[in-house]
Amino acid sequence: MSCQTLAKAIKDLVMTVASPPRILLIVGGGIAAYKSLELIRLIKKAGLAVSVVLTKAAQQFVTPLSAAALSGDKVYTDLFDLTDETEMGHISLSRQAELVVVAPATANLMASVANGQADDLATTLLLATDKRVLMAPAMNVRMWHHPATQRNLATLRADGVLFTGPDEGDMACGEHGLGRMSEPEAIFGAIQAALKPKARPLNGRHVLITAGPTFEPLDPVRGITNRSSGKQGYAIAAAAADAGARVTLVSGPVSLPTPAGVTRIDVETAAEMHDAVHAALPADVFVGVAAVGDWRAKEIARDKQKKGVDGELTVTLVKNPDILASIGHHPTQRPPLVIGFAAETRNVEVYGQTKLRTKGADAILANDVSKDVFDRDTTNMILIDASGPTAGKHLTKAEVAADLIQYLTTRLK
Repeated sequence: MSCQTLAKAIKDLVMTVASPPRILLIVGGGIAAYKSLELIRLIKKAGLAVSVVLTKAAQQFVTPLSAAALSGDKVYTDLFDLTDETEMGHISLSRQAELVVVAPATANLMASVANGQADDLATTLLLATDKRVLMAPAMNVRMWHHPATQRNLATLRADGVLFTGPDEGDMACGEHGLGRMSEPEAIFGAIQAALKPKARPLNGRHVLITAGPTFEPLDPVRGITNRSSGKQGYAIAAAAADAGARVTLVSGPVSLPTPAGVTRIDVETAAEMHDAVHAALPADVFVGVAAVGDWRAKEIARDKQKKGVDGELTVTLVKNPDILASIGHHPTQRPPLVIGFAAETRNVEVYGQTKLRTKGADAILANDVSKDVFDRDTTNMILIDASGPTAGKHLTKAEVAADLIQYLTTRLK
């Protein structure tokens, strides 16, 4: 090796070691965009480097000059900047960063990325990156709760995108609810957490999870089911896989994407779910989140049943197998930890404690479903185990999943 080559190698090594982690901050178009300036300041104050991309809409709220002054670097706005694109700038920008942050993440940005669109610099970067992505959603409360947004949210989470917020509060439009972008300090805290070496507390563990509803046919057309969306079980499956577990997800009929790194087994009836769960044993943890139907038709009609003259139909129902109890009391393959869920409309804590005793579970997560909570992204949850019930918490389903993973980690130790 020549002296000149050696000197260059040493210089490159020093620059690599000395270079601080770089954040790629994509600012979406929304009133919350003004908070991005404070976020840039916090990132720089911590000694991190930041490259800023402003969407066309974001430039209506934040000027490139303001972002450049705070970041101390060029601000990017156009996919067809010829100087950068001769060197494939959109590729290098997305690869040089340690973390890609989208704040605010508008409904449009989330939809574009969830559906694989790349029609401007921001979305092209998000599809070209091989780094982790953290989104801070910000939108009207009705837009946040819209089924399309929730589908996109589930898709992005399954693809490994991290989220912080949104928060609940007053909005610029005058409405109140979930949709406010998290404050810059909270987003920066999420950035710090994402940059830390990834903990894998469930590495090597097999976590077996059920999710969604079951469907019990009455005839070739009709059947008995329930209103479970599957969101909570899928959130737990994603969190368990992210924590390093080998995850088997036995799912009833839902329209959710399979979380990354999860083995999914689709079933329809409670009997099919029971058989699939037992076939997947042994496991270190069983988490019974599915809303399993308690009854099924004793006989399934071969043809579609007609209304007849009086329009009445009598169906004899018989009990379905109790999946949670069959695992909790399994004579040979009971997992070290068995967790059940209880959705109740009254006496939530009392019924949860009863279920804990009778099902052979180590813990029950009980929630009140007396109000309109189905297909929502938030829930009220009480954890009940041998030490008693915890105080009820109003959490997002992702937060419930994160808390449960922490609980499992502690118990498995």
